[in-house]
Amino acid sequence: MSVQPIPKEYTTVTPYLILNDAAKAIAFYLDALGATEAMRLADPSGKVMHAEIRINGSPIMLADEFPEMGFKSPMTIGGSPVSLHLYVEDVDAFVDRAVKAGATLTRPVANQFYGERSGGFEDPFGHVWHIATRVEDLSPEEMQTRFEAAMKSGTPQ
Repeated sequence: MSVQPIPKEYTTVTPYLILNDAAKAIAFYLDALGATEAMRLADPSGKVMHAEIRINGSPIMLADEFPEMGFKSPMTIGGSPVSLHLYVEDVDAFVDRAVKAGATLTRPVANQFYGERSGGFEDPFGHVWHIATRVEDLSPEEMQTRFEAAMKSGTPQ
């Protein structure tokens, strides 16, 4: 049997989150986002060297920060330029659950011109999440027309 170059349980791009308290973050993601923990490698003090969770089957790797190696959390550097986009079955319930568990709402859930109902939050560890449920299938032309109308009205999301 030959080794697969891309493991079957992964996509070709997997987010890797650096956190200031990975163990606490894993607990939050399990509770607030319905994640499952796939594995965890921790040193004797409990510091997470590498862990993996899955949200709706999508893998996310994470670890505690190691500033001396250049691995810093958003809390250490004052935010992150990277956000995560997650499709779910019920965006309203998902965002509500995350906010009740301690996330900060950054964008209320609403229908968008591009055919999604979406909203967003920042988790307690500084990572920003965009959550969406597709509600319409649009052609690129329909999306462009709606985008132009939203720009004219001053309400693009």
